[in-house]
Amino acid sequence: MLTALLTSLVAAAITAVAVAYAVRAVRRMLAVIRLGQPDPTRTGDAPRRARVMLAETLGHTRMLKWSVVGAAHWFVMVAFIVLSTLVLEAYFEVVSPAGHLPWLGTWLPFGLLTEWVGVLGVVGIAVLIAVRLAHRPTRPGGRSRFTGSTMWQGYFVEYVIVAVLACGFLIRGFQVATDHFAHPFWATPVSHGIGAVLPAWPAAISVTAMVKIVISMTWLIVISRNVTMGVAWHRFLAFFNIYFKRDPEKPAGAGLGALRPMVSGGRPLDFEEADPERDQFGVAQVEQFSWKGLLDFTTCTECGRCQSQCPAWNTGKPLSPKLLVLSLRDHAYAKAPYLLAGGGKDLTGEEKGTAEQLAGVDVLALAEAERPLIGDAAAGGVIDPDVLWSCTTCGACVEQCPVDIEHVDHIVDMRRYQVMIESSFPSEAGVMLRNLENKGNPWGAPPTTREDWTKGLDFAVPKVGEVEEFEYLFWVGCAGAFEDRAKKTTRAVATLLHQAGVSYAVLGAGETCTGDPARRIGNEFVFQMLAQQNVETLNEAFGDRPTKKIVATCPHCFNTLGNEYGELGGHFEVVHHTELLAHLVATGRLTPVTPLDGGVTYHDPCYLGRHNRVFAPPREVLGAAVGGVTEMPRNSERSFCCGAGGARMWMEERIGKRINVERVEEALATGAKTIAVGCPFCTTMISDGVTGKGRHEEVEVVDVASVLLRTTQPS
Repeated sequence: MLTALLTSLVAAAITAVAVAYAVRAVRRMLAVIRLGQPDPTRTGDAPRRARVMLAETLGHTRMLKWSVVGAAHWFVMVAFIVLSTLVLEAYFEVVSPAGHLPWLGTWLPFGLLTEWVGVLGVVGIAVLIAVRLAHRPTRPGGRSRFTGSTMWQGYFVEYVIVAVLACGFLIRGFQVATDHFAHPFWATPVSHGIGAVLPAWPAAISVTAMVKIVISMTWLIVISRNVTMGVAWHRFLAFFNIYFKRDPEKPAGAGLGALRPMVSGGRPLDFEEADPERDQFGVAQVEQFSWKGLLDFTTCTECGRCQSQCPAWNTGKPLSPKLLVLSLRDHAYAKAPYLLAGGGKDLTGEEKGTAEQLAGVDVLALAEAERPLIGDAAAGGVIDPDVLWSCTTCGACVEQCPVDIEHVDHIVDMRRYQVMIESSFPSEAGVMLRNLENKGNPWGAPPTTREDWTKGLDFAVPKVGEVEEFEYLFWVGCAGAFEDRAKKTTRAVATLLHQAGVSYAVLGAGETCTGDPARRIGNEFVFQMLAQQNVETLNEAFGDRPTKKIVATCPHCFNTLGNEYGELGGHFEVVHHTELLAHLVATGRLTPVTPLDGGVTYHDPCYLGRHNRVFAPPREVLGAAVGGVTEMPRNSERSFCCGAGGARMWMEERIGKRINVERVEEALATGAKTIAVGCPFCTTMISDGVTGKGRHEEVEVVDVASVLLRTTQPS
């Protein structure tokens, strides 16, 4: 009786403390998240959001991309949810050795479920601990995905889970030994096996239940005193972060698609009516991120999957998507007392809070408030400029994040302020931006030469305005019109369409850049200027056609036309040329007959693959043309970037190993004599890498269309 009384008092006391800390922690997190800017796009279509959230969490659709770790994590997640009922049951067990949950505790299916969830939870957490130990940052042989993570927090969470699971089985074992257990051997053999070796000590049930509660509540106290402990809090916050993800209406398996539009005050920014003193141009302070951005930062699990896939991180550059998010999280929470007291600066740089409001703010929070969001270490910057400009916007981080953090949107938001307000960006990119404004293409080529690629063809390329009817508008793009290697692809596609009898037309000099490089570097103004011009041109070209089909050879054009022009009134059905060619081959309108010797490997362009989930069509074309593809280890959704995205095509790569060289080494290791690509940027980067390795005479880099043209003849 005395034992039960003491254990009950201890359990009650530590629970009261833990609940108080937890309530305070949740209130603090909510207060910080509410500091963010409004974003009304996150709350619509609640049923769809709920379905997507449940599919991603209970189905573990992101985590299971890493099969062993994903399966282990799923069992641990289920164990955490299901076995929380056994923590609740422990409050009955501290009072009496025969205590149990009313109704549920003696129900056979409950006993069966908790028994095997507990067993699999032990196995799962053992696997996760082994993975963490095997990939610890101090291991020899390279950077770990856990580099920069707060390792003690991970170990603390994992070993607490082990301890709680162990206590659960000990309680059941003592209940078996003292005849207080309600479930038969066949349903709970592990508990019965443990009970067979334990003494018949009824008081041990209450003591072990108290220990279980103390461990659980200590865990809650520790994480409540560390609200930035994402490795623990993500098990609660992930549900909300996934629920409020962008574009929940996209079908399952859809690509990353468009960037988040530039907004001010929760509404898309209209440059014709914008006021620099009233409107927000990008992000210059952490509180200028949306509330969803601050929820992103808070939710980060520090698992490092984004980091492990990032091309910048893997080639020795300072960018790690994980460390960027953690830096923004830590800065937001350190600055929060100042902001919550009324501090902060308006868009003109004037302090909003009064001296009286800020008088009680901690000196550390005041110091944090003075740090520039973007700046080098000497200036106390939160994010170093080299981190910001290392990003290729390849989307590998977003693709891999198990809790749907939107790294690329946050990076581009910071770029927008740097470019449009501070005019601070790599100098060589300035030439590209001037060329876009003055010439309508990033190379600065005369617009009158856009049709030069047609010279030498033995057929006439139809133009919009010169032909009445066409099924596809062939969007040539700047690279396809001006860059010599890309011109070969353009001619190959035009020839194949001509051979297959596809009705198409081009705009010729009526084209201008889609604006992709301007938008990715952060110059939203130039993007919208070019995009609006193109939308008007395209809508006029299609007239009143109900279906407006475009075929594009550049994945960046493909993505921008199909995913980003809709917000400006341009609604088009856009296909990549490999999709159309795959259809033409499948329907017999193009028939490959001459095999290509030496083997082929295929490089997935980021904006075709991850951003738009076009993986199969290029492989179908190559399979028909050469009989099969020798895959690189990193392919499809885990393909390694060529290094040209995010306007990096026009920025010099001065830090670490060149990304294209890393990718070329992987391609050369396959032994294939042909590296097939589906993007003009990738063609340039991979070709330069092959030349740099001195293999250009034996290994050729060509577009999928060129491979098909060499091996096919018209039906």
